Amino acid sequence: MEITVKINSKEGKKYKSGYPLILKSALMNPEVLEEEGSIIKLVDEKGQFIGKGYFGIQNKGYGWLLTKNEKETIDQDFFNQKIMAAINRRKPFFENTDTTAFRLFNGEGDGIGGLTIDYFEGYCLINWYSKGIFKFKDYIIHSITSMLPVKGIYEKKRFDTAGMYIEDDDFVTGERAQFPLIVKENGVKFAIYLNEGAMVGVFLDQRDVRMQIRDKYAKGKTVLNTFSYTGAFSVFAALGGAKQTTSVDLANRSLQKTQEQFEVNGLDPEKQEILVMDVFKYFKYAVRKQLLFDLVILDPPSFARSKKHTFSAAKDYTNLLKEAIAITEKGGVIVASTNASNFGMDKFKGFIDQAFIEMKGKYQLLEEFSLPQDFKVAKEFKEGNYLKVVFIRKIH
Repeated sequence: MEITVKINSKEGKKYKSGYPLILKSALMNPEVLEEEGSIIKLVDEKGQFIGKGYFGIQNKGYGWLLTKNEKETIDQDFFNQKIMAAINRRKPFFENTDTTAFRLFNGEGDGIGGLTIDYFEGYCLINWYSKGIFKFKDYIIHSITSMLPVKGIYEKKRFDTAGMYIEDDDFVTGERAQFPLIVKENGVKFAIYLNEGAMVGVFLDQRDVRMQIRDKYAKGKTVLNTFSYTGAFSVFAALGGAKQTTSVDLANRSLQKTQEQFEVNGLDPEKQEILVMDVFKYFKYAVRKQLLFDLVILDPPSFARSKKHTFSAAKDYTNLLKEAIAITEKGGVIVASTNASNFGMDKFKGFIDQAFIEMKGKYQLLEEFSLPQDFKVAKEFKEGNYLKVVFIRKIH
């Protein structure tokens, strides 16, 4: 059964032109929405059809628009078509033996908001971003298993599961993987754990940036990788001939995970520096010890909290850059990255400019990156293209 929801005239034009995220503020009668996963029909104030989607609470959204065709049914065939189209778009990835981990389905970019599917060496990992999309689980699992020779499927429920069911180890169907599962990215190995909570071992959206660091920026350089997670940037830098890498992250698990990533690539982690500490404390330590680096990588979460610091990319990135500028060699390079979706590249470059003005320094923008090819984005949904990475040379 379809539930009819009216869109107010202020927002109507946006949805008619294909904007996919159904915002609560756009709905005139949100009270009719009770059960997540319900199919909703959007109409304008005159009752004219705009599109169909599903009800699922996710961040600011109340669901996602799926089709502008009134006759289309949201059934098994609908999911088969969307997932098959996504698989066909990733053909070059399936044929590339040097890269065996990539995004197979990227939410609204591939036509179904609230759902992502990542591919890891024959295994699929599904991320469900609302109870609403989770209601279509059987359709989606069937689409994947009938169209791809997958070994097994794992899942992450990225919504509040209280009272719904007991969390297991995220395994869904097929055969269980042996962990660590070793995958490749541009010939470099990663140890992946699909059964250890939300973080699996690598962020796939930084693939192009890591390759650039290895192939163009690392040779003979001292490299500082902040908010380093499992040290993926450090491994690429080391394989690119870096003189020394230093990885800094507050999470205790980062030490063992980073050591493992070096080891699976035949590198001795004892020859690299891996520190478990607050990045902001490390900046102060580096200034005290007069440490300078040729290459500094800044890839903070868009929001983070430690005992002494709360970091929000929108408010605090300029100050973070100032800390980095202070310990970057003259002529050195800063890789500034953010996955915050609440501002665009122009504003991000404004943070860079402001930081250098306040530090009385000069800089040159070398190159910039956004999401790689497998992270398909919808042109009507700019927020979906969240990744912003800029390579900056510090002139003085």
